[in-house]
Amino acid sequence: MRLASIMMAVVLMVVAASCSTTQDNNLAYFKNLPPTVTGQLPQAAAADVRLQVDDEITISVSSSAPEATAIFNAPLANSSVRGDATVQGNPRLMSHIVNRDGNIEMPVLGKINVLGKTTDEVAQMIRDRVATTVRDPYVNVQLMSFYVNVMGEVKEPQRIKVDKQRFSVLDALAACGDLTEYGQRDGVVVIRNDGTQTTYNQLNLADTGIFNSPYFYLQQNDVVYVAPNKIRIDNSKYNQNNAYKLSVISTVVSAVSVVASLVIALAVK
Repeated sequence: MRLASIMMAVVLMVVAASCSTTQDNNLAYFKNLPPTVTGQLPQAAAADVRLQVDDEITISVSSSAPEATAIFNAPLANSSVRGDATVQGNPRLMSHIVNRDGNIEMPVLGKINVLGKTTDEVAQMIRDRVATTVRDPYVNVQLMSFYVNVMGEVKEPQRIKVDKQRFSVLDALAACGDLTEYGQRDGVVVIRNDGTQTTYNQLNLADTGIFNSPYFYLQQNDVVYVAPNKIRIDNSKYNQNNAYKLSVISTVVSAVSVVASLVIALAVK
């Protein structure tokens, strides 16, 4: 009886240690944070979102003499929300869509190539052109929105509409309800296509070094993929094997049933 009690205690200790280790290794974020109440994280990478084909931007030009810059602005429009013509937005400046050649068309200034440029760079280009006729113009360029896709082991995989230029991989994961318990914390892959090539980078959420990564802040059409951990993979293999075995057993039982029915029928005759 005493030996059985000792064995049971040992088993419980092993199970408890295993659970603790699993949680610490697989579920924790930023495990290399220093053991202090406050501290300084690595400098976050700059979010230089560069314009791509089909991006939607608004441009406003103003100065101390509004009547002098009014001709450079697109007209106000009570436009519909892009992608859903039934939803009406508030009146605002008509937006510009970057065409396949990377150009937009502005009143007076005409065609401007903005492909691969930041909104600040586009604003400076327009400011320089307007300054030839207007003193001290002010130009504001805003990217209306872009989309990122989150897939894999998150609670709500989805396509996210982003309405700000600083949107990190942590923002994307939070919008999807965080990783599932089967998500691989060191296996978060960001896939990026800038229109000319596709690149990718694997991020480790347990390491604060991700704040230094150029993939920490997401860009247009980025894909965030969370790989499954070993438990999920093993469970999937187990379920597939069981399904195959069940299929084989079902086939065998059906065959035996048919044979038995034939034997009975022949015996009756």
